[in-house]
Amino acid sequence: MTRSTPEGLNTPRAWAVDLAACAVTGVVLGVVGPFGSFFNDTLPVRVLYWTLVFVLSGVVFGVAIRWLWPQARRARLPLWLWLPGLVAVGSVPLTVASRLIAMGFWPGIRHAVGWIEWYGQSVLIGMIYVGLYAVLRMRRTGPAPAETPGEPVILRRLPGRLGRELICLQMEDHYVRLHTAKGSMLVLMPLGKAMAEVGDLEGMQVHRSWWVARRAVVGVVEDGRNLRLKLKTGLEAPVSRAHVVRLKAAGWLPDLD
Repeated sequence: MTRSTPEGLNTPRAWAVDLAACAVTGVVLGVVGPFGSFFNDTLPVRVLYWTLVFVLSGVVFGVAIRWLWPQARRARLPLWLWLPGLVAVGSVPLTVASRLIAMGFWPGIRHAVGWIEWYGQSVLIGMIYVGLYAVLRMRRTGPAPAETPGEPVILRRLPGRLGRELICLQMEDHYVRLHTAKGSMLVLMPLGKAMAEVGDLEGMQVHRSWWVARRAVVGVVEDGRNLRLKLKTGLEAPVSRAHVVRLKAAGWLPDLD
């Protein structure tokens, strides 16, 4: 069994799934026509309006959840304590944006519905969105891995299915891929921050895009003037020339002159 993590939600695939679900929900609401919108216009216009509103909701609340959830977990705050506040605050920009969109479709609506009522509608939408998100995305589907006092912070980012044996860190654009003996996962963070969270784990940066755990190295591969460290999982981490001297001094490359 695994559990959802904030980092697991902050991937292109997770975003695509979330926004696609918002778009489908918008289409359904366009057909249903809630809050009196059924009488506002034709079906295609209603569908377009509600799709825009719900995709916008997905962006607003999606960003807010991905930003707040890691902090709430570190502070050990339960979902019920901080999610309502997120809905209340996140509904403010959603109210402004959705009202402007609605006025673009139906200019007379500014006189028919006041700001307070519109905010109430936005809060209701936010409660539905965030409530479903909490149930489907944020709930734990398995026990969290036990945390050892004083363990490196980076290990706390790993779901149970990946174990606790960190092999290496690999930078991929704005993400860092955490490789373990059981697999890998992407985390949205710079490599420098990831290495700072490694703590006392013995290892070294061997390339501008790679950090490697010492115990994971099982050999050295020479390819002309290029060097790669062969790791226990079969991965090969490139070694930049700027790091060769440091690796030799640390005893990582004992067979090289």
